[in-house]
Amino acid sequence: MSTQPKHFVTPEEYLELERKAEYKSEYYKGEIFAMSGASLKHNSIAAQLYFLIARHLQGKKCRWYPSDMRLLVPNGLYTYPDLSATCEDPQLADAHVDTLTNPTLVAEILSPSTENYDRGNKAKFYREIPSLRELLLISQDRCDVDLYRRQEDGTWNLLNAAGLDASMELASIGCTLQLRELYEKVTQ
Repeated sequence: MSTQPKHFVTPEEYLELERKAEYKSEYYKGEIFAMSGASLKHNSIAAQLYFLIARHLQGKKCRWYPSDMRLLVPNGLYTYPDLSATCEDPQLADAHVDTLTNPTLVAEILSPSTENYDRGNKAKFYREIPSLRELLLISQDRCDVDLYRRQEDGTWNLLNAAGLDASMELASIGCTLQLRELYEKVTQ
C-alpha cells in the first residue's frame, strides 16, 4: 500500500491562495485548515460583541477588527479570531495590509467542534503574542466567559464570569462587558 506524501505549503503560498480564496482557512506548520461556517448562536454573539465593543471604542484610540482580519501569531499560525483589537498603531505582516501582528485583545466564540482546540493549543499560541494583554473565550452554549489576563510579570490569570447578571472587565480596552447584553440576541 502506498501513501501519498503530504504537500507542505509555505506561508507565502498560503497567503497567495488565501487572498484569492472564497472561504477562509487557517495555516500552521505547512498545512492549511478550512474553517467551517458559524451557527446562529455564534453569529448572534459575534454581532452583539461587535456592537458593544464598537460602541465603547467610538472616539477612542483603540481599534477593533471583525473576524475577517487575519492574525499572525509568532509561532507561524495564521488565524481569524472572532474579534481582535489593538490600542497601538496596527502592525501588519506585509504590504497587503490584511494580517495583524500586534493585537491587545483577542476574542474567540467557542463552537462545540473547536472548543478543545480554542481553549488548548490555540489559547496557548495566542498567549505567546508579545502585545496581547487579554484573551476572551466566549461560550455559545451557556452564558459563560473566560478571560486570560497577562500580569506585569508576564504570567497569565484566568478569570471567569457566568450568568446573565455577571460582567467581565476588559482592562486592555477599558470596557466592562455585561453578559446580559452580550447574550441578548442569542436564541435557544
